[in-house]
Amino acid sequence: MTDGIKPLNWKAKPGIGMNVLRRTDGGMTITFTNLSDATIREWHDFALEHLLGSDRLTRNLYDLRAVKDIPEKAIRTAVEVNSDPSARNIRLAVVVADQKIAAAIQTIASLALPETAAAMKIFTDIDEAEAWLTRPLDQIT
Repeated sequence: MTDGIKPLNWKAKPGIGMNVLRRTDGGMTITFTNLSDATIREWHDFALEHLLGSDRLTRNLYDLRAVKDIPEKAIRTAVEVNSDPSARNIRLAVVVADQKIAAAIQTIASLALPETAAAMKIFTDIDEAEAWLTRPLDQIT
């Protein structure tokens, strides 16, 4: 490991509509450009692998501003991942472009098991999302 930052264990793949970067706070920024079946599978496997090793509070940002539609399959997959017990260690800022996508993200939040789900907040401004993520981890409102 370099400078104490946890390795990412992810490489971009052709045809996958997501990009992952390690944040300086140890979390991840995941930018989605589409939610194709291949992207959903890749994200599912990547997210569960990282949840498996989750042992501390983590800040993640999901940038969905380029996504125009969230298919039912993506909602079901996100509910499954967000119901994993390790998800409770995550503060998740989700940045969306419009109310339609925000409503789909709210559906995911409402269907996940509350005792295991990530602390999630939806934003339309990435700077506001970043500001929320920089707050102390015990301040999630």
